[in-house]
Amino acid sequence: MQRKCLPILALALAGWILLPGIGDAATPAANAPSLRIHTASGVVEGVRDDGLAVFKGLPYAAPPLGALRWRAPQAAPSWRGVRKADAFGNVCMQVPGAARAAGAGDVGPMGEDCLTLNVWTPGTAGATRPVMVWIHGGALVFGAGSQAPYAGNALAERGAVVVTLNYRLGPLGFFDHPALAAGSGGDVNFGLLDQVAALKWVRDNIAAFGGDPGNVTIFGESAGGQSVLALFASPKARGLFQRGIAQSPYGIPSHTRAKARAVSVEIASASGLDGSRATGEQLRAIPAERLSQAGAIKGNSLAPGFAVGDTALPQPILEAFQQSRQAKLPLIIGSNSDEATVATAFGLDPAAVVERLGAGRILLKPLYPGVSDDAELGRQAIRDLVFTAFARRIAYLHSQRAPTWRYYFNHVQDGLRPAPAGVGHGGEIVYVMGTADACRCLAVPFSTADRKVSRDIGDYWFAFARNGVPAAAGAPAWPKDSAKRAQVLEFADTPTPRANFMQARLNVMIGALKGIGGYLGKKE
Repeated sequence: MQRKCLPILALALAGWILLPGIGDAATPAANAPSLRIHTASGVVEGVRDDGLAVFKGLPYAAPPLGALRWRAPQAAPSWRGVRKADAFGNVCMQVPGAARAAGAGDVGPMGEDCLTLNVWTPGTAGATRPVMVWIHGGALVFGAGSQAPYAGNALAERGAVVVTLNYRLGPLGFFDHPALAAGSGGDVNFGLLDQVAALKWVRDNIAAFGGDPGNVTIFGESAGGQSVLALFASPKARGLFQRGIAQSPYGIPSHTRAKARAVSVEIASASGLDGSRATGEQLRAIPAERLSQAGAIKGNSLAPGFAVGDTALPQPILEAFQQSRQAKLPLIIGSNSDEATVATAFGLDPAAVVERLGAGRILLKPLYPGVSDDAELGRQAIRDLVFTAFARRIAYLHSQRAPTWRYYFNHVQDGLRPAPAGVGHGGEIVYVMGTADACRCLAVPFSTADRKVSRDIGDYWFAFARNGVPAAAGAPAWPKDSAKRAQVLEFADTPTPRANFMQARLNVMIGALKGIGGYLGKKE
């Protein structure tokens, strides 16, 4: 029955973008962080923001233009004088308006010259603060590090140096046309290589911003959470970070190189070229806007998965974890209570999914006692098949190699109760980042109770980044998850540890998925 759901779920995820404490206090004006920093490429000058120093639009690699399109990122060029860092850089190319249509707001001006990052720091002199590098979501086709829900102020006020980044998306970030084989070095996941390049920039430059290059936490949601797991699995990222937080990664399998090549040929055809016969010169001459539009045609996208078999991702993510080849580093992983919004936001009817199961409904319903409505049954099944079971599977495997903590975010905003069925895909982000009041991205404002949840989860995240153990003052201890004892911290009105959370249901789902060929890890 899971096979019947796969094409619909993959399509829904492929078109989705995410929705949108206590450490050091803000530095007094007399000891304010410097706004001029010497980087490896030259001097940059940031701006002051309530005691923090903020640097926007810093290039971490050369613009991937002309001959550098579909190549691994190259070193950023140097400059003379002082470079102003007071405005975000271009957003990487994507379909115009897609982020707004998906409820994430306008991402701003786009361009192929987009490999920039942003830094929020509470202090730049003589400090070695934990570094937190945020990787945005958006199915690998939408989004930007400059979006308002991702602002690093709240985590920086706790004492972290926060970095957000852009990486190449869609056909410009994930492409495998045969004409490029010689010049690309066999790579296809250029967007993932961009993330690696950004982490190398952090390693080489972040000390000047007050950060500790030996204490870097990567974290992200949806495609960003999937990227965290991919970086754990990637040989290219070894030694560039010390721990990770994967928020709502999904059990949609990556693609084979054959699939990636077929899609890339179709994109060439849709861009007006002669499919597989197109030359590298012709491909690099296609306007970036036309490529983005061609990649949005149904069937012409690899989203939301990576391609397997290049230097960045030699094997599927789950396979790497199964074979204990992932980085042996602490990990937090989890998901939300209504992740099916990723499907329903794009027209998928959960009741129709259950109806398609036919006789399979008899097997599904006992896993959800008390749920009689097919729409609700479908929502919960989609959530658990794609997200909850996958998080448990990864946690189970990783806990045998390194400390692992698992969460389930279930705090519905006070002002929205009792309407929502739970917390939708991406709904935890403003709590983690502490941006609910500033982002102007919520239907109703936060209440005192909402702010308490935000403070708690932000404290857990910051403590994990600081010393590798998630903890929050006045909040419960977070037990590790393990192969022997399943443990989850549920973020509801108060954080609540739960043993054997959904255990029977998740065991059945994981067993069934493995039995039909490993939907959560099988290559397409």
